[in-house]
Amino acid sequence: MFFKDSWSLHFLLKNTLFYVLGDDEIKNCDRKLFIILLFVHFFPIKCIVCLINKMTVETTTLNTGAKLPLFGLGTWQSKDEAELKVALRAALDAGYRLIDTAFLYQNESIIGEILEEYIQSGKIKREDLFITTKLSFTAHAPQDVAKAVDLQLKALRLDYIDLFLIHTPTPFKHQDGNFLPIIEDGVFVVDTTPHIETWRELEKLYHSGKLRALGVSNFSAKQLQALYDAAEVKPSNHQIELHIYWPQEELRALAKKLNITVTAYAPLGSPGRKAARPDGVWPEGDPLLEPIVKKLAEKYHKTPAQILLRHLTQEGISAIPKSTNPDRIVENISIFDFKLSTEDLEALRTQVTSRVRLFLADFAAHHPFFPHEDVDTSKAPRVVLKLH
Repeated sequence: MFFKDSWSLHFLLKNTLFYVLGDDEIKNCDRKLFIILLFVHFFPIKCIVCLINKMTVETTTLNTGAKLPLFGLGTWQSKDEAELKVALRAALDAGYRLIDTAFLYQNESIIGEILEEYIQSGKIKREDLFITTKLSFTAHAPQDVAKAVDLQLKALRLDYIDLFLIHTPTPFKHQDGNFLPIIEDGVFVVDTTPHIETWRELEKLYHSGKLRALGVSNFSAKQLQALYDAAEVKPSNHQIELHIYWPQEELRALAKKLNITVTAYAPLGSPGRKAARPDGVWPEGDPLLEPIVKKLAEKYHKTPAQILLRHLTQEGISAIPKSTNPDRIVENISIFDFKLSTEDLEALRTQVTSRVRLFLADFAAHHPFFPHEDVDTSKAPRVVLKLH
């Protein structure tokens, strides 16, 4: 191949096909066919199909009336600037419109640069994007909330955020002059600001228009219900670990009852999760290797990842798999051209017997608001998340 790499060809292909398949009357079928066949020879067919016919991502409706895409790009662990920029451009070119990030991920400024590039160039309209981010767990104190949100808006180069979440029900205290956590005796120093006090400040920002919808992440059912009952602006979304090993049936049932949408992080089991904290406790489990998943992948001529993702989106759950591999990014979104049968959806529910939470949040196990009743906190190590 005479191209330096396949992704260079990806962009050339995209631009060429846009030109060839345009509306100009002087272009004819023979010319179109020649160009398409030329690139088929050099480029993976799955990417060509995606670029010619971008996947239409299904949506679900928030209680605000906004449309939440049922598929997006997760960016946890994505901090390498060059790598993330390539991934973001690949995602936006392939039809992604939901981008999920957080203060904790330390990549909002990189994402903001690419969003600004695409908006200012006219490639994408701001109103067609759906940006989700999350509050720092060190910014729950009422006097800190607006400051943190303003920093995030500045980093993302946006006037508003489509969906803003409380990242965790376990807040911690921050150092003077920044939002880095205070560490004492090997753990984060606990902050016991009630959730509703943090929420009241977010409600003010919602009414100001800076935040278009509010939600939470990693809350227990009791915590979610308590916040819902006390809130003026009701939560629109709950982002939780959700996959075939940890289906979260209680939380999903409660969310449905309260008209709260659900977003699944780690929908594929987060194969690279251990790299985030090698010293952490990481239960074993790989949903991609489940026999029923492999069987259905063969049946539908899809990958195991695509089966797992389609399973969630058909249930009305928004999935945000993380990837920085351009080919994998295109592959992941290519799930809306098929549907799993009712029988196969049931098989994924009944034939997978493993039940394991893959994210223990052990760094917060000493917190009085720790949400996971299934986790034995007495065995949790004294660890912290490494931030800089």
